[in-house]
Amino acid sequence: MTTAPSVAAPDVHRYVEHVMGMPISLALRGRHAATPAGRSAWTAVMAELAEVDRVFSTYRSDSLISRLARGELDLGQCPPEVAEVLELGARAAAESGGAFSVRLPAAGGSRRLDPSGVVKGWAAERAARHLARLAETDFCLSAGGDITCRASSASEPWRIGIEDPHDPGRVLAVVPLRTGAVATSGTAHRGAHLVDARTGLPPRDVASVTVIGPSLTWADIDATAAYAQGDGAAAWLRTRPIDSALVVAPDGAVTTVVPTR
Repeated sequence: MTTAPSVAAPDVHRYVEHVMGMPISLALRGRHAATPAGRSAWTAVMAELAEVDRVFSTYRSDSLISRLARGELDLGQCPPEVAEVLELGARAAAESGGAFSVRLPAAGGSRRLDPSGVVKGWAAERAARHLARLAETDFCLSAGGDITCRASSASEPWRIGIEDPHDPGRVLAVVPLRTGAVATSGTAHRGAHLVDARTGLPPRDVASVTVIGPSLTWADIDATAAYAQGDGAAAWLRTRPIDSALVVAPDGAVTTVVPTR
């Protein structure tokens, strides 16, 4: 997991709420940090994420994705965002050799539809469009610890802390980031809920994976897909269109990954 941005500037205005079963936090600085326009953008972010929860939550029996999984709806009856998410999942499955999938192993050899591995980063990146419209305003939006941010060239970069999966109160590294995304998958917060989609089992030989890249959608997908590959995480990440990554082993060893592309 990544921690909230650390900045010393006095003009930073912060918001925090919960939706989609996780904390959503925002730091704004600049022209609209504390204006009605900034508040309206935050309200729009939260409204969009609440709608995503209504459509995609696997914990709600009335969500469209739950109804689709039960066969009560077909894809054509769902909003186009559902097809978009499923297409992203299919692409991620192909590019990860099946380690990542929106169709996870279930009892009796069946598969259950669960696009959660796509939805969080995708939803936060979409919602951040409301913030990007704020003129002369930097933002750092965190959805359950996965972050997308923007800072002007005249501003200090946001400083994003990367948690130690063995001691979440300890920061392993601090990433200075102007514009881009940071996403982490690992045992500290989700544990056995993260599985290799090929086997349905939690991966071995990896404690966490953090990906830094231009897109939160793909940073989140790639972090989850790499984590699912266990000790193959670093090698796979070197082939990905990312900026960099950190892979933490169960013994605490940290591997810094720079892609070879």
